[in-house]
Amino acid sequence: MTKILIVEDDEQMRLGLGDNLAFEGYEVETAPDGSSGLEKILQGSYDLILLDVMMPGMSGFDVCKKSRENGITSPIIMLTAKGEEIDKVLGLELGADDYITKPFGLRELLARIKAVLRRKGPVLKDNNAIVIGNLTVYFDTYDAELNGKPEPMSHKEVEILKYLWQHQNQTISRDKLLNDVWGYEDFPTTRTVDNFILKLRKRVERDPAHPRHILTVHGVGYKLIP
Repeated sequence: MTKILIVEDDEQMRLGLGDNLAFEGYEVETAPDGSSGLEKILQGSYDLILLDVMMPGMSGFDVCKKSRENGITSPIIMLTAKGEEIDKVLGLELGADDYITKPFGLRELLARIKAVLRRKGPVLKDNNAIVIGNLTVYFDTYDAELNGKPEPMSHKEVEILKYLWQHQNQTISRDKLLNDVWGYEDFPTTRTVDNFILKLRKRVERDPAHPRHILTVHGVGYKLIP
């Protein structure tokens, strides 16, 4: 289930947005101010963040800036009552993905959310790399970057991640991974697959114990979720 964090100091707005998004099938958490919102962002794992700009204390701009500085890549949509171009530009320059000006209709907000989420799935770059979570993997050179820094990965780890990405949203059995990635002539075991998945989760997931991208389908295998 897609998880959204709403950071909004207006209680009526916060509760209303939360109820409506929950009704639409999203998992929703809320924060009443910038400080508590930033704490949740840094400690949790969200598919999207709705961030009010004008809040007492820590503004939405500050929260956005500090989130990006700490390696948070979750999409951020800024909620602002101001329509001046300078505010919109500033939000985008600080790392926001989109903005919506109050007052706005629910249908417009839902459309913006869906559009941003579509853009922020695993992205194929120049036909040789994907970006998932904080990890970028270059298929042609078998290089990787984690939070923008070089990250050593084995040839087999890259091949597994590439295979799962090519079959994203599909449940892939351990036997199929063994056959298609290793080849039965190598005689690996299903435990080998599990060990490689654990290594990948430590790089891809913000909380490997509670994965959101590489999921276990009990009794079958694994599924990569954008």
